[in-house]
Amino acid sequence: MTLSSRAASPTSLRSCTHVVATAGHVDHGKSTLVRALTGMEPDRWEEERRRGLTIDLGFAWTTLPSGREVSFVDVPGHGRFIRNALAGLATVPVVCFVVAADEGWSAQSSDHRDAVAALGIRHGLIVVTKADRAPDLIEATIARAHSELAHTGLRDAPAVAVSAVQGTGLDRLRQVLDDVLAKAPAPDANGRLRLWIDRSFSVSGAGRVVTGTLVAGTLTKGDRLAVVGDGQELREVVVRGLESRDKPADALLPMCRAAVNLRGVSVGDVGRGQALIAPGAWLMATDVDVRRIGGAALDEVPAQLTVHVGTAAVPARLRCFDAEHARITLDWPLPLIVGDRLLLRDPASRLVLGGVGVLDPDPPQLRRRGEGTRRGVALAAMPPEGDVLAKVASRGAVEVEDLRRIGLTSSDTAPPPEVRDFGGWWVHLPTYEEWRRKLRALVENDAQRDQLTPGVSQGAVRDALGTPAAHFMDQLVADAGLEQYKGYVRLPRVRADLGRAEAGVAKLEARLLADPFLAPKVGDLADLGLGVRELAAAERARRVLRLQGGVVLLPSAPTLAIQTLAQLPQPFTTSQARQALGTSRRVAIPLLEHLDRRGLTRRIDDEHREVVR
Repeated sequence: MTLSSRAASPTSLRSCTHVVATAGHVDHGKSTLVRALTGMEPDRWEEERRRGLTIDLGFAWTTLPSGREVSFVDVPGHGRFIRNALAGLATVPVVCFVVAADEGWSAQSSDHRDAVAALGIRHGLIVVTKADRAPDLIEATIARAHSELAHTGLRDAPAVAVSAVQGTGLDRLRQVLDDVLAKAPAPDANGRLRLWIDRSFSVSGAGRVVTGTLVAGTLTKGDRLAVVGDGQELREVVVRGLESRDKPADALLPMCRAAVNLRGVSVGDVGRGQALIAPGAWLMATDVDVRRIGGAALDEVPAQLTVHVGTAAVPARLRCFDAEHARITLDWPLPLIVGDRLLLRDPASRLVLGGVGVLDPDPPQLRRRGEGTRRGVALAAMPPEGDVLAKVASRGAVEVEDLRRIGLTSSDTAPPPEVRDFGGWWVHLPTYEEWRRKLRALVENDAQRDQLTPGVSQGAVRDALGTPAAHFMDQLVADAGLEQYKGYVRLPRVRADLGRAEAGVAKLEARLLADPFLAPKVGDLADLGLGVRELAAAERARRVLRLQGGVVLLPSAPTLAIQTLAQLPQPFTTSQARQALGTSRRVAIPLLEHLDRRGLTRRIDDEHREVVR
């Protein structure tokens, strides 16, 4: 992959191909087989070719007789390079498992078998190489391979015997591989992009290039992506150019090998184990709850592990809930979703311990004694694809976008029966009903303690119900039969009883009904038992209107005033308004200023106003 300066066609788009990884013991002929099938040299390093030993991942490609394109990721078979081998196997859905006829099943055959099982790879074939050296052992080698792979996804894999040196069996191998790839599931071109990086290098004139296997999603020239997965801050990059199989493209679809020229990173900023993702589309998970898929029981696994996912190898700690379920805490966050497979390896012995599937990449914190046991019980009841209802019920309400980030929903997923959609939030209905009852009781108790209370502040409501409720407060208040007014939640106050202030307010109302603009003075209000607090409560109940200067009128006063002022010649003076309303300057001036603020009247100059018609 050269990422040369030649321009791609404006409509250049590389369509779906297939990617196959090799697996098997060192020196069983994996690289020789790839070389024979493709005519390309998969060993990239001079040392590899000199020693005849694959050390790192190799890449080659060809076209099968059907016209189907296939790329190969050739992995090292030596035990010392198991980490490199896992980086190649973990991102590829189809495996070509190689066993030499003359040597048979060997040590790293078992290691790679355990890796295939742990990663949940279900598609592939068995290739018995060096058939010319031991033709009488071919059937026994195939039988042993099927026996060893019986508990993996390759239990029913077809088997082919070949001699890459003599060229025998290769045509049959191509046909069988064609058949296997035809049955492999189609990749999702509309899925979320997550490209695990397996190589990073510089190209003269192009800059930084990374490669990986594009499993889902579409890569497009000009995309703005993020580099994540190394414990550093997210780094935004731009796709400067794309290639697959040494051909430039404007866009790449899965399944294919992708070379991505990035703008925005320099040497040392990006490498194997990191991933390119669409910003905001993934949760960066540190704690993940998992279920054992194969290998050792989790209560027999050491607490300190190396976790392999994609091309990443991350130190981690395991907290066991039971033999089948545990919580894994990674040393740095990775973009993980429900259903991801993690391979567990002992960092001391380098042995593959087994595999786990992610049930919850965003689990609840465990703070109290006994919560770990209860969490294990909850995980035991959870289906492999996760439990949307349990997630929403545990939190009361969850943003739908958060559920998508962790892989529990897609754009067309409908909420479960016990969940209601509140404009982008999924709310657990039993929890919502509990919030509704709690809110009603909170407001009623507040009103009983003090009949002149303005209500319960929205901040106090959030503290009582929890933060999620704040996102659909309007609906919750309405469903509780309450109302909001000036930052408070209160009982509906259509002619509310004002307790000890009721008698005084009633007398004030009668007085103002008889003469709407004859506002009582402070002393008159005091005689009615109406101080600042009582008047504030009456105003919240919409029984009175308070203006500047201590003027108190009925809420209907502005409407009545406009009806009267509209009869005057326009514009009118303050004095004319005062006389028409039959009141004093003490009342007329704050009332006119109130009308100005509401846009019912408009000041023309210091002396004149007019009614806005």
